[in-house]
Amino acid sequence: MKLLPVLVAVTLTCTANVYGQSSDWEKQLQEELPLLGHRNWIVVADSAYPAQTAPGIRTVYTGAEQLDAVRKVLAAVEEARHVRGTVFVDAELPHVPEEFAGGISEYRDGLEKALDGQQVTRLPHGEIIEQLDEAGQTFRVLLLKTDLTLPYTSVFIRLDCGYWSDDAEKQLRKAIEAADPSQK
Repeated sequence: MKLLPVLVAVTLTCTANVYGQSSDWEKQLQEELPLLGHRNWIVVADSAYPAQTAPGIRTVYTGAEQLDAVRKVLAAVEEARHVRGTVFVDAELPHVPEEFAGGISEYRDGLEKALDGQQVTRLPHGEIIEQLDEAGQTFRVLLLKTDLTLPYTSVFIRLDCGYWSDDAEKQLRKAIEAADPSQK
């Protein structure tokens, strides 16, 4: 009988990291964003997105409209000085026919507007999931699950350092290699 409270505590601790509900996901985003940085991810997912088991992936049910959540997350990342986001979307999305997913054309149009001005990379869904799963082994992933019921509509945002560009990193690596070729 003494083992039951321990098992309950362990179960709650493990599942809280993987799945949590929130009536105020925006507040959670604002609280967590300062803790996130280079190599962390934020995902705005459709309703069928699976609860992943990688230890760093935390799922929050938003109950929000998908495009509204995308806009709010992008705005929050934009306001954060310490990070910048690279957006990934499923390569399958442009090919999903309206006849099988009513409303997909309207969603695509809305997403295009929401992502205007963003650097967007399109990859097959499975490849993005693999990247998330790998990142979730070491780094935190905040997954914000919406009620959208259209396939291949999740938006994945990989965070990078906001005050250090990719070009600056390349130049630094070149300088290090030039100074010491053994540092490749």
